[in-house]
Amino acid sequence: MPEQSIGPGTHHVEHLHVAGLLLAAGKGSRLGQPKALVEIAGQTLVARGAALLHQGGADPVVVVTGAVSVNLPGVVTVHNPDWETGMGSSLRVGLATLPADSQAVVIALVDQPLVGPQSVRRLISAFLDGAGVAVACYDGQPRNPVLIARPHWADAAAMAAGDVGARAFLRANSGLVTAVECGDIGMPDDLDTREDLRRIAELIRRSEPVANQG
Repeated sequence: MPEQSIGPGTHHVEHLHVAGLLLAAGKGSRLGQPKALVEIAGQTLVARGAALLHQGGADPVVVVTGAVSVNLPGVVTVHNPDWETGMGSSLRVGLATLPADSQAVVIALVDQPLVGPQSVRRLISAFLDGAGVAVACYDGQPRNPVLIARPHWADAAAMAAGDVGARAFLRANSGLVTAVECGDIGMPDDLDTREDLRRIAELIRRSEPVANQG
């Protein structure tokens, strides 16, 4: 792998292997449709989430599907047959799918489209500085995405159950967690309802007014 630069001139690392894991299996019961295929500004949430991880420096990117299938270029997709049991099973399936040379993984959720790639870069920088677990925080409150180094994957998978992904592991191992403030570069708002969709779509339209110009 060629040398990569993570963040604004912060690190230059050869053979960096931090994977990205996007959890996108749910059926979106409150929204009325699977969130993965919801479109905002001409892009599905699953495509936006995969781009978040790619642009943030994660490689490869694995997307865990469930309620609907997804086909994205440059992305590894894996189906979670137990997706209806909740996020925990998707996290376990995703971690089991990651390449053997991955040193860490950044885990993101498909329904948080206001999170930006710079958050992923900051988490990877924290890992390069020695953090085994790093969590993006917004005004001091821990949310997503989350980075977990390989030595902790087994514990994170073992504690993932029902609709709880990495949260149980993070709470049980708070001493390992490095908080990474990201409130200046994104928002962790969940897209759960039609009102959320309207509000978040408007925020994205305002922040990307020139994305398709010239």
